[in-house]
Amino acid sequence: MIVLKRTNSDHKDFQKLIEKLDKDLAIRDGKDHSFYAQFNKIDMIKHVVIAYDYDIPVGCGAIKEYSDNTMEVKRMYVSPERRGQGVASLVLKELELWTKELNFKKCILETGKKQPEAIKLYTKNQYQIIPNYGQYKDVENSVCFEKELV
Repeated sequence: MIVLKRTNSDHKDFQKLIEKLDKDLAIRDGKDHSFYAQFNKIDMIKHVVIAYDYDIPVGCGAIKEYSDNTMEVKRMYVSPERRGQGVASLVLKELELWTKELNFKKCILETGKKQPEAIKLYTKNQYQIIPNYGQYKDVENSVCFEKELV
């Protein structure tokens, strides 16, 4: 049974999951990894969700303020052996709930074209593709999404 825990980026389980995420992204992103890595620092993230299966951390995600009414979803990851079982959707829904509780109106995020399972996750959870924003504006490999939260 999956249990979700709200915490922050100081949590050791989050940091361990992010190490695995960064190793995976280094392979997928190849020569572009250092560009993306500069925007994925985890220090000072106040809103982190960790998914546990019998006390074993199996997934995570985070949100951070992007603008007055928008949170940016960051650092989504699920252990390879737990993918396809709904863990990422549970984490994402908890991040959306937290966003609403903090009185923000929408979530945005960036993922890469080399991460088709992430694109599928966001599409399945009613995220809409938007023009690339901010530092991703002219990055051909980036795909940006948003979801208005009701």
